[in-house]
Amino acid sequence: MFNQSHLGWLAVWLLRLALAFSFLSAVADRLGLWGQFGVTGVSWGDFERFTAYTARLLWFLPPSLVSAAAVLATGAEVIVAAGLLVGWRLHWWAFAAAALLLSFALAMTGALGVKAPADYSVWTAAAAACLLGVVALRERGIEGARQFDAEAHKPGRYAQARLTQKGAS
Repeated sequence: MFNQSHLGWLAVWLLRLALAFSFLSAVADRLGLWGQFGVTGVSWGDFERFTAYTARLLWFLPPSLVSAAAVLATGAEVIVAAGLLVGWRLHWWAFAAAALLLSFALAMTGALGVKAPADYSVWTAAAAACLLGVVALRERGIEGARQFDAEAHKPGRYAQARLTQKGAS
């Protein structure tokens, strides 16, 4: 039913969606779209609480830079999520996601200890994003997912090429 090409395409597609949704869900939380603070599953509920959390993680920053860091992190998450969803030059967006998640994991580890980023699977998500970048580079070169998506819909092309090669031997 599924060949290796289809499974590879499905895995890449699911990972792109999972990473993008995770970024967008966190942004939605800090904008209050998931509800007010105190509602089950809501971590911040508004941008003010998120900025206070950012100050806790980035304790070494002067207070005047904390708001800018919170806005920068939010903007980066939205942009990287959009890049993952569009898929053009996927390797670049995947490595950007990995770097962003790695910076979050390091900040959380430094400020809160090793348990917090482990509980929220930040290290796992960073590794998955890195793997996505490697797969996009290895499988499809710099064209990333655009070519990967197009080729996944042409499985007969590879079978035809193999038959042609066997016939030429």
